[in-house]
Amino acid sequence: MHPWIAQRTTTFDASGIRKVFDLAAKLTDPINLSIGQPDFDVPESIQEAAIDAIRGGKNAYSPTQGIGPLREALSKEIADRFGHADRDVFVSSGTSGGLMLSMLSMIDPGDEVIYLDPYFVMYPALLKMCGGVPVPIDSYPTFELDPDKIAAAVTDKTKMILLNSPANPTGVTATAEQLEAVAKLAADKGIALVSDEIYSRFHYDSDFVSPTSFNPDTIVIDGFSKSHAMTGWRVGYVHGPREIIATMLKIQQYSFVCSPQPAQWGALRAMEVSLDGHIEDYRRKRDLICDLLQDDFEFTRPGGAFYLFPKAPGDAGGEAFVHRAIERGLLIIPGNIFSDKDTHFRISFAATDDTLRRGAALLCELAKEA
Repeated sequence: MHPWIAQRTTTFDASGIRKVFDLAAKLTDPINLSIGQPDFDVPESIQEAAIDAIRGGKNAYSPTQGIGPLREALSKEIADRFGHADRDVFVSSGTSGGLMLSMLSMIDPGDEVIYLDPYFVMYPALLKMCGGVPVPIDSYPTFELDPDKIAAAVTDKTKMILLNSPANPTGVTATAEQLEAVAKLAADKGIALVSDEIYSRFHYDSDFVSPTSFNPDTIVIDGFSKSHAMTGWRVGYVHGPREIIATMLKIQQYSFVCSPQPAQWGALRAMEVSLDGHIEDYRRKRDLICDLLQDDFEFTRPGGAFYLFPKAPGDAGGEAFVHRAIERGLLIIPGNIFSDKDTHFRISFAATDDTLRRGAALLCELAKEA
């Protein structure tokens, strides 16, 4: 290792998703079920709002906390939902930026953070950057949030519980009862509760419930990337207790500075855009891919997001199955990128119906060969 490289960078590897994309670059016209972003473009009115901002000279730094109109609109929406007196909001540089700021603001070396396995790939890496200790909770085979398992993992070093519902990579949604139990556990134990709600609008079988409804000190991370196909625009937002938000803003001032200003004006317009048609379309896509694969694969039917996390057939494991799929021109993601286990793989059903049908046909063919 080069002598200038910091030791903290050796505690985690580069994202395995990037390795899959490197393999994908060698393929011609692959069947792509790997991308974790919507397959529709940014709605035109949002594009126009950002263009108007650029042409109107709104190209400088914004305030670190975000442009006033967007923060005001977010504050009103959040106040209407929760009504908490001690709750502030700021605009982050994407939800990934919000996650990093939350870790840097609250995690000291040696602090333990509890989250479910499988998990979003960033969680353990961000924790290790801060010197935190990841405490993954095995949620196989159903991937449900089990409050008793969370409670059993709490120690005197537990600083944070990190929730993600609907979840990446499983698409599984926690019930209101499960969320309430964990929210009250965190409150009773004085543990920080961070809720990653980036897929909150992709909820198919019931209304979305935030643990914030049961614990007023919950820190929520959300954004516009997935809901409005604005993944490259880097506009997220974080809300929670004022002192926590102020600390996160202090770090943002010396790191990200601010979210791109023209994109924030686009996000303001996005708050007026109805997503009902897109959400209904993704519910239909969820049903389609589940129907196509149910005879050949074991999986938990996702209640949200746009992912399916099936068990790989045979005994070779998830990564070996994914390599076989890639060799046949199908891009999916091995489950061991998101987990300590190598038994599953992730499908994104954010794709055209034709792509889903072609991909499912090849997956079923590979399953019969396993």
